[in-house]
Amino acid sequence: QVQLVESGGGLVQAGDSLSLDCAASGHTSTIITMGWFRQAPGKEREFVSTFSWQTSRTYYSDSVKGRFTISRDVTKNTMSLQMNSLKPEDTAVYYCAADPSIRTLLLVNEYEYWGQGTQVTVSA
Repeated sequence: QVQLVESGGGLVQAGDSLSLDCAASGHTSTIITMGWFRQAPGKEREFVSTFSWQTSRTYYSDSVKGRFTISRDVTKNTMSLQMNSLKPEDTAVYYCAADPSIRTLLLVNEYEYWGQGTQVTVSA
């Protein structure tokens, strides 16, 4: 079993920056792919970013491309999301996800493990 814990959320103003962290514990040797998702009130959970070992590429949703940066420390079993130039529409609960697959995973239902989420609120 794998446990994921997100941290770093909070309330910021539009234009501010925020960094989220995800720490994995448990059977971390089974984790290959990790990604970030978010869910705004009344909306479905959506993909934000991931790094694919299959393609050696980093993927971002169009809405965050150029503003968010994903990073991962495999040795420490951690992943981060640097969020710059935040907008009110970035307001959501942000989730860390992990999976044993080496494939490029961009969909919610492709990930096996999930954290509890951390709230990010961006005021106008």
